[in-house]
Amino acid sequence: MRRHSKRNTAKQKRPKTRLGLPDLDHSKSAVLDSLRSRESKRGYRHAMDEFIQWYCSEPRLSFNKIVVTRFRIFLENRNLASGTINGRLAAVRRLAYEAADAGLLSPELAAGIRRVKGVKKLGVRLGNWLTADEARRFWQFPPPDTLKGKRDRAILAVLLGCGLRRRELADLEFTHLQQREEHWAIVDLIGKGGHIRTVPMPEWVKATIDVWVTAAGISEGRLFRCVCRAGKCWGNGVTERVVWHVVKQYAKDFGITQLAPHDLRRSCAKLCQATGGELEQIQFLLGHVSVQTTERYLGCKQRIRGAVNDCIGIEPSP
Repeated sequence: MRRHSKRNTAKQKRPKTRLGLPDLDHSKSAVLDSLRSRESKRGYRHAMDEFIQWYCSEPRLSFNKIVVTRFRIFLENRNLASGTINGRLAAVRRLAYEAADAGLLSPELAAGIRRVKGVKKLGVRLGNWLTADEARRFWQFPPPDTLKGKRDRAILAVLLGCGLRRRELADLEFTHLQQREEHWAIVDLIGKGGHIRTVPMPEWVKATIDVWVTAAGISEGRLFRCVCRAGKCWGNGVTERVVWHVVKQYAKDFGITQLAPHDLRRSCAKLCQATGGELEQIQFLLGHVSVQTTERYLGCKQRIRGAVNDCIGIEPSP
């Protein structure tokens, strides 16, 4: 009887090959608790929820290398970008690590999942950049005679003029706006990964914000608030989703397809470069740790008129 009891205890302690929803939720919570950045938590949560939904929809799958490879094929068939697929796979690997650390999954299976290769990146997808004329007309597109229009103008002006991420914009408070070296700036802004930076604010952006806050009658707390259908300001702030919908709504009305808030950040960088901005200063503005990231934001465009090989010193004399 005692021998049978020991055999049952050993069987219960043996790591599983199939994980149920409670096990997956426990492992997901452990992954999210290990992350510092809110952007990373949001991305990993979305990726893990997508995998868990796919995994649980299949009949009694083992959580192993073959299954994760099948999930990668599932993502590829949706024609997702290589970077998106590799990000989802990274989240699944972390999920397997945490399950193994908690004794829920065999370490051998977790090691196999780690060996699932990502998708090779073939080239670089181009983002959307607005020209100076398009950017000027776009941020002035919301109607200036309504409270919502004043707010939306200020939102678009900050995104285009300061190159903020939408989460950074949603977190802006009055205390962030200060003068430094006789110039308005967003001081001690906490960005991605907890990095702190100061962002210079052009005078026209500050003027647009002043129009909004004066009309809204606010002077402390969050800089941007919700506006109800009756045209009144309410609440303590806006979410990232509100910022997303503001950009998408006016992009559709303006006639620009596939424009996202991050494209306004790219456009800010590109326009800074076009007017002689130094790469290092653009990097400071955007808060990039690596200058290579800033270079990707600027994009590359081959110049045909005035090409680099037009005058290289070997042309025939006139």
